[in-house]
Amino acid sequence: MLVADLNHFLDLPESTPGPARRLAERLSSIVQAATAGDAGTSWISALPCPRRPDHRPCAGRTIVYRPEPPAPIQWQCSVCGDDGLISSWEGTPYDLRRRQLTLAGAVEEIVIPDDVAATLRSLRLLDADCARLVFRMRVSSDGAALLTTEADLDELIGFLAAEADHEPDRRRRRRLDTAFDALTAAARTSDNR
Repeated sequence: MLVADLNHFLDLPESTPGPARRLAERLSSIVQAATAGDAGTSWISALPCPRRPDHRPCAGRTIVYRPEPPAPIQWQCSVCGDDGLISSWEGTPYDLRRRQLTLAGAVEEIVIPDDVAATLRSLRLLDADCARLVFRMRVSSDGAALLTTEADLDELIGFLAAEADHEPDRRRRRRLDTAFDALTAAARTSDNR
């Protein structure tokens, strides 16, 4: 079991080794997923397990549970059992809990491929509402299930387009464009229902 204090992974210096950076990214993604969902219930997020048992990628997804603060966030892989606790997460930049009540429109489930879900999690220019939408994705038999309203989906597509327009790396821009095409097609499909 990994027991981590998130404060130790905030503002890492440039000289931080790669494994520590990857662990910091993993922990921050788990906190974002856990705080995007409801408190007091565990659920299977769309976050893949980074472990490689027997030198093969683990097929598991991360199960997250967030109690009320200051209790630590609990997580576990759905297949290999890798697990941990993350403390001192509340109030960090990765805490996506709602700060105020909002009215929701009709929510629908849009299933997207895992590679598109990974691209959405890598977006840097998201506001808190869109980050909550991205990290609230659930596992689905065909990829990841994005639970969204039409307005939230349009906003996410806008953030995706803005980041793609300003991305200098061609490979990453291609991944962003693929994600943009997938979400735009999903938005058209949901409009036709």
